[in-house]
Amino acid sequence: PRSTLFPYTTLFRSMAKANILISSAGRRVGLLACIRDSVARRGASRTVFTIDSGSSAPATFMAEQACRVPHCTNPGFLDAVLRLCEKHRIGLVIPTIDTELPVYAAAFEKFAQIGVVVCISEPRTVRICCDKRETHEWLVANGLPTVRQTDLHSALFDPSGWPLPLIVKPHNGSASIGVRRIQIRLELEALAQTSDGCIVQEIAAGREFTINVYVNRSSECICAVPHWRMEVRAGEVSKGITVKDRRLMDLARAVAEALPGAYGPLNMQCFMDESGTIRIIEINARFGGGYPLAHRAGGRFTDWLLDELDGKHLSYCDDWIDDLAMLRYDEAVFVSGSRVRT
Repeated sequence: PRSTLFPYTTLFRSMAKANILISSAGRRVGLLACIRDSVARRGASRTVFTIDSGSSAPATFMAEQACRVPHCTNPGFLDAVLRLCEKHRIGLVIPTIDTELPVYAAAFEKFAQIGVVVCISEPRTVRICCDKRETHEWLVANGLPTVRQTDLHSALFDPSGWPLPLIVKPHNGSASIGVRRIQIRLELEALAQTSDGCIVQEIAAGREFTINVYVNRSSECICAVPHWRMEVRAGEVSKGITVKDRRLMDLARAVAEALPGAYGPLNMQCFMDESGTIRIIEINARFGGGYPLAHRAGGRFTDWLLDELDGKHLSYCDDWIDDLAMLRYDEAVFVSGSRVRT
């Protein structure tokens, strides 16, 4: 089990600084603020670093320290991050985007050898979460509720079995990129000719929820915070309300603990209809974009990451605020243009 790979408690206790690194920080200013909040509450002298491959990522200008690295798909990415961790006494790395998760999962032990914990699930769970075909197969195999799913050609040649409208999305997509609601069969025919690797899902009834989940180093789910996705922009919740519904919480806990070697923050998207029937459509093995709502409600995952670095055992927590709304608005970072043109 992954828990055997964490013999570093003594190391962290001996360090005056176990700095934190947010990888591919991009627009995750809200997550950066949550981590700073957790560090400040502990009175710790830890610096929060960010890395990104781009020169114009807003979070890099809001961080205490920021570094430029190759893109996570570049062969030089991993070595660059390992060097930064050693140079800046990083104790914890927090990945944020789907494309970098397999890289970090495969390199977990390399980081562990230099005393760095990566907030990442085991490779099998990462594969399940990053490929919607594997997500669906795993959910069905484990008797967990989900929507019907198929490929484009199967849906096209069985119109009675797959009546419109339908949802089409890339099997490895994220942030709602490439997601389409298909209303007419001509659209399905065009996609079947031009789009490789897309999956087709039936449309789930009811309201859409995200459930933010924290799993400890023993693969025990210690918190599940659902929120209703009132309004979504570019795949991320812009208006949400926490909902303390035991049906959603218990299902999320069952999913998290069934995953092979899950660790840290996860989030699940699902629909629940008026009868209480739930259908899971997606699982992500990382912090979700709506995590700041769970954090403000009392699901303080970033506190718990630091607690575990200090060797503390975490117990189940459902003492968070129900019916708390988050209403997001746009903010801007103003810097010299020369800093973002490089």
